[in-house]
Amino acid sequence: MSFPLLTATAVLPAVGAVATAAVPAARRTAAKWLALLVSLATLVLATVVMVRFDPGGARYQLTESHAWIADFGVRYELGVDGIAVALLGLTALLMPFIILAGWHDADPLETGSKRWRPTQGFFALILAVEAMVIISFEATDVFLFYIFFEAMLIPMYFLIGGFGDRAHAQGEEAASTQRSYAAVKFLLYNLVGGLIMLAAVIGLYTVAGNFSLTEIAQARANGTLHMATSTERWLFLGFFFAFAVKAPLWPLHTWLPNAMQESTAPVAVLITAVVDKVGTFAMLRFCLQLFPEASKWATPTILVLALISIIYGALLAVGQRDIKRLVAYASISHFGFIILGIFAMTSQGQSGATLYMVNHGISTAALMLVAGFLISRRGSRLIADYGGVQKVAPVLAGTFLIGGLATLSLPGLAPFVSEFLVLVGTFTRYPAIGIIATFGIVLAALYTLVLYQRTMTGPVKPAVSTMPDLKVRELVVVAPLIVLLIFLGVYPKPVTDIVNPAVKQTMSDVHKTDPKPAVEAAK
Repeated sequence: MSFPLLTATAVLPAVGAVATAAVPAARRTAAKWLALLVSLATLVLATVVMVRFDPGGARYQLTESHAWIADFGVRYELGVDGIAVALLGLTALLMPFIILAGWHDADPLETGSKRWRPTQGFFALILAVEAMVIISFEATDVFLFYIFFEAMLIPMYFLIGGFGDRAHAQGEEAASTQRSYAAVKFLLYNLVGGLIMLAAVIGLYTVAGNFSLTEIAQARANGTLHMATSTERWLFLGFFFAFAVKAPLWPLHTWLPNAMQESTAPVAVLITAVVDKVGTFAMLRFCLQLFPEASKWATPTILVLALISIIYGALLAVGQRDIKRLVAYASISHFGFIILGIFAMTSQGQSGATLYMVNHGISTAALMLVAGFLISRRGSRLIADYGGVQKVAPVLAGTFLIGGLATLSLPGLAPFVSEFLVLVGTFTRYPAIGIIATFGIVLAALYTLVLYQRTMTGPVKPAVSTMPDLKVRELVVVAPLIVLLIFLGVYPKPVTDIVNPAVKQTMSDVHKTDPKPAVEAAK
């Protein structure tokens, strides 16, 4: 039997999580290094997956299939297509930077504090989330996917509630209350979505008799499995609701600003750059592939909700006084673009949406991690508490600017390519929606540049006059992300070559072709 490469990519961080948690309490530094080495080893395995994946080959590759709960048709089935490979690579790439950025976030608090921060637990939980996200991208059994889709909520709950941001103006007791509120809200929203999805998963089994994504999709394609129109629509809504909560799509988004505000910067990146991508990925893999007709039926409504997310998220970002909440609402706007591209039902839109998932992960990581370094120096998340930072910490200000420019999709940086593809793909089929969505770009420029102006320019405020610039560890975190933003902005071909064949197959699943140009090109 060939080496189970996909299983190894998920098992390695899971084993690493257990090993990190078992490190003696006095050996905090050893736990950090162990977590970092495990994340780097996982990145190596993910790189091997990307190298071995053949974009022109079978749809699902490196497959594994073993009997699990035979009486209920549940199998341990894994396989990756181009979309899953791209997101697997993104996850594995970001984890070492998340761990490095959070190197001191779980250190014990000052002497006399009532709270003890278990360093080993912090890094073990991060590795546990990585393992569950990776297997969610790899699972081709619907029930297997559901288990880890839900299980990742538990470590995230403890990361949000137990390891919050220290920059809280109202004291430790108030900070603890706010963290608990954010963690519970995150858990309840996602649990409700998961329970509704569980009902849909059971309904799918009663119709199909098994949970295998590939078998069900094939049976639907060749006409051996028929679903009543109403049945397909109800099942689609059950799946889509859970994914829309995770994404997050308006009006199911309200948990995200609280969660990101109260989390440490690395955990905030873990939420929006890694965990939330499972929702949009699952829309492509499960909603469109299992329920093609229902997907087309729901498209007009979903496009309107995505458009509201784009404009609403951007408008609220403009008015934020808290740096983290601003990035959270900006992410809601960006996820609106991703969902818009998915349900535009064009190859450009879906390629752009997949590329957007990757690019948004990198750009948000760059911006949020630099913002975290900034906040840790000043001890405040409020924009009004900053000013003139670029004069005392020019490298910090410069990297913050590049992360911000990537967020507003400046040409030459990675998100521009994906946003452009989404808008082109949307405009060719839904021109009115495409035109309105472009206002999101204008608003993005407004909230990003205003944020930079208020924090980095102007007179130097006394509280930031002695602020140190980025240290070596922080530069190691930020510099590769900046390089990737520039590289993929100039040359996105390595990612598009991987995802485009998978997008074509998804378009075939929903029986859609790209609209023909209104005016034929001159011969």
